[in-house]
Amino acid sequence: MADAEENLASLSTTNATDKDAAKICVLLNATGNVPIIKKRTWTVDPNKTVSWIQKFIHKYLKLDATEQIFLYVNQTFAPAPDQIIKNLYDCHGTNGKLVLYYCKNQAWG
Repeated sequence: MADAEENLASLSTTNATDKDAAKICVLLNATGNVPIIKKRTWTVDPNKTVSWIQKFIHKYLKLDATEQIFLYVNQTFAPAPDQIIKNLYDCHGTNGKLVLYYCKNQAWG
């Protein structure tokens, strides 16, 4: 877990600072048989991609290289891996957050 946090320094907890003002608040919810991340709310650089978040979750949970992580926006659709977080937030953000659900197998969409 410490390695994932060190390697991915641009993802931080939601303590409001001037540096985090331009970042997007992302709520990560587990679904299915995936381990739960206790710290659910993170701030993310708006220019990061969906695949970057998938890699972060994979490293944070210390999953095997053969295991996959699937992300879903608002329990409805799987965004493209190259989709920019800012675009998703602008279109699907609610209450100041982008809600993403993660799982190890396909669930919706």
